[in-house]
Amino acid sequence: MSDFPRDPALDNTLAIMRDGYSFIWKRCQSLQSDVFTTRVMGLQTVCLHGPEAAALFYDESKLQRGHALPRRVVTTLFGKHAVHTLDDAEHRHRKQAFMTLMTPESLQDLMDIVAEEWRRAIRRWEQTESVVLFEEVQKLLTIASCTWAGVPLQPDEVARRARDLGQMVEAFGGVGPRLWKGKLARMRSQYWLEKRIEEVRSGRRSVPVQSALHIMAHHRDLRGNLLGLRTAAVELLNVIRPTVAISWYITFAALALHEHPVARKRMVQQPGGTGTDDYADMFMQEVRRFYPFTPFLGAVVRAPFDWKGHRFSRGTPVLLDIYGALHDPRLWDAPEQFRPERFERWSGSAFDFIPQGGGGRATGHRCPGEWITMHNVTLALHFLTRCTTYEVPAAQDLSFDLARMPTRPRSGLVLRRVRATEAIDSPAPCLASHSAERDGAGAAEEVGRLNASSVAY
Repeated sequence: MSDFPRDPALDNTLAIMRDGYSFIWKRCQSLQSDVFTTRVMGLQTVCLHGPEAAALFYDESKLQRGHALPRRVVTTLFGKHAVHTLDDAEHRHRKQAFMTLMTPESLQDLMDIVAEEWRRAIRRWEQTESVVLFEEVQKLLTIASCTWAGVPLQPDEVARRARDLGQMVEAFGGVGPRLWKGKLARMRSQYWLEKRIEEVRSGRRSVPVQSALHIMAHHRDLRGNLLGLRTAAVELLNVIRPTVAISWYITFAALALHEHPVARKRMVQQPGGTGTDDYADMFMQEVRRFYPFTPFLGAVVRAPFDWKGHRFSRGTPVLLDIYGALHDPRLWDAPEQFRPERFERWSGSAFDFIPQGGGGRATGHRCPGEWITMHNVTLALHFLTRCTTYEVPAAQDLSFDLARMPTRPRSGLVLRRVRATEAIDSPAPCLASHSAERDGAGAAEEVGRLNASSVAY
């Protein structure tokens, strides 16, 4: 067995904060290796990069996610005892609850709600000189996701809930005040949802059986017990929060439209409405590839094994490079150029295009809400190109810092003189992303196997 290439630094905890998204990829290039070891928070850690590494990372016989996530991520982003922290049958069984929300009918309900919120938001924006797109999209997605989940908000709640949901996402890469704001936001949000679940369980609140509130309130574990009240609230929050987090991608999509006017013009000229919008779909995929959101993911070695001449010891932390894999010239032609056309004939696997994780959608740790992301970004492109006109003032900072996780344009992308077009009341695309539709159809067999293997109660 050969030794791992090793980063010479004594400990790279501070370097991760300094380099952010490019931490693993920079060292892979420097060491000329897709695997290397380093120390993070005093622990020897293996860093992986590339499709073969991703396939290894999602091999549940070798690596596990339980006990792998840093405490700061659990206490701000995912929550204690969340599906992200589980493995094996327990993980698959819990994930089934999320997958029941991903039917075409349920997703279409969500997209119809989101489309209506876009229309309302645009008409509000017409009444003011300028808006900060990032903040406004967080609010409209908060209203839509809560309505869809079965916990509709009163108007005076929206700003508070949107702020808390955003702070939870902001906290995962933060320290000091940013971290503590995220923890407090999670505590407030969980308490709010615990009360709603308690009302459903006691019969004081009636909600649709297909809603996330009903599903999480009644989900049972492998032993047949209802989830604890706090755990059920954590999982309900894990439906709502990621949907609001799509505001990061939508803001980057709007930035790409601004910086690539030729691409914007082509999208405007494409037929909209309920038809298939190939270019918007490619544009959406390129936004997810080009712009940063997830820097890397973590796991722990489950049992000793050998891989490519290297020995992995039980209990060793492992980090999988996400950002670098989306910018590797061995996988992507001219990766530092924004080129939606690259997806016209793209035929990659579940391990080389991994903006929201890799592997099987239903049974693995790939994000079950990825379809919601794809649909929402493509729908946002429809409203930003066909249903509105606006100006992007030059006097703002549109740069973003790769050392900040999660990052976004510093100004939040200010839009001025927003005006609705006649197309605003036309039908929005049905399940806007046909990439997500195809992906969902391909996962149907996988979901069927999951349902067949689950314990029924």
